[in-house]
Amino acid sequence: MSIYLDNAATSHPKPEGVVRAVTEALTEYNANPGRSGHPAALRAAREVLRTREGLARLLGARDALSVAFAFNCTDALNLAIKGSLCLGDHVIATRLEHNSVLRVLAELASRDRIALTLLDPRPDGFVDPEDVRSAITRRTSLIVCTHASNVTGAIQPVAAIGQVARQEGIRYLIDGAQALGGMPVDVEALHCDLYAFPGHKSLLGPQGTGGLFLRPGVVLCTLREGGTGSASDSMRQPPELPERYESGTLNLPGIAGLGAGVAHVSERLSQIMMHERELTSALLEGLSAIPGIMLYSPREEAARAGIVTFNVGDLPSSRAADLLAERGFAVRGGLHCAPGAHRFLGTLRRGAVRASVGHANTFEEIDRFVEAVRDLV
Repeated sequence: MSIYLDNAATSHPKPEGVVRAVTEALTEYNANPGRSGHPAALRAAREVLRTREGLARLLGARDALSVAFAFNCTDALNLAIKGSLCLGDHVIATRLEHNSVLRVLAELASRDRIALTLLDPRPDGFVDPEDVRSAITRRTSLIVCTHASNVTGAIQPVAAIGQVARQEGIRYLIDGAQALGGMPVDVEALHCDLYAFPGHKSLLGPQGTGGLFLRPGVVLCTLREGGTGSASDSMRQPPELPERYESGTLNLPGIAGLGAGVAHVSERLSQIMMHERELTSALLEGLSAIPGIMLYSPREEAARAGIVTFNVGDLPSSRAADLLAERGFAVRGGLHCAPGAHRFLGTLRRGAVRASVGHANTFEEIDRFVEAVRDLV
């Protein structure tokens, strides 16, 4: 396989323990968790709980039952947003958001269900918490912000925005797609009410996994109802967490693999974070020395996730990504499902090339990639 630098889309390679956990779930205890009392079903339920507990520790959550599983981060964001809003509510978000947020909000606004304010970042690419405060109205019921931009990697001041939300008594949702597993996250310190995350990126789990943290006391309207294995004598959806938001059969193999990924990351989070920071710094330094390269990611190490976004001369980003693929490098060109971020950068027409490092990348691979870009120029 080519040298993989597309970890912001999905991480690769997965640790051996993740592959083993998925295989064991399918071959040794392939049963429906929480639905039966036989040994395989009980083991399945224990594995689901173990993963939930590992996620809660990684999030800094006090109660594992405050973590609900979802199909992916997009599913979790849909639940958090649609489950929070009523007719006529006002929502504040940023133009840096992924379409998993923007399209949900835009659809609601287009049907006159909500009023929507999208804030521009400052020229340095970071949102000003005081701009959030200034945008609040008496109808504001939800503030949404990405933890780290999936386009530039810029880590937003999510804790400071959380303070504003808490002071004003407004529900606060963070999109942690590019954060959880790659940097420390403490939902208490972030003052957030909801934190959505994928399982297949920095948590190193399988695709089709993710979840949502809900602060105790936060209640959402459900997006789907159905069997939960609890309160089966009632036609009403149970109010208890997490069953309220987990109707239907859970993705046991995916959750088991996610649990192994969470364990892998939890044991070495500081090492992974420092390794990826150093790789990203080497990548930025190498690309910045090449004439004709335009860089869009923050230069300050602590202010970015493991993402470096750039363009090569006059090449369309998709063409540059294709040429790099021909040279053996997996990167992503285009708009990265975040049109507002590209409009801010001035790259809405041509997009940008995104190289995103992961736990298994090496400095040798970074050097080879920089040389490949130099050859392109």
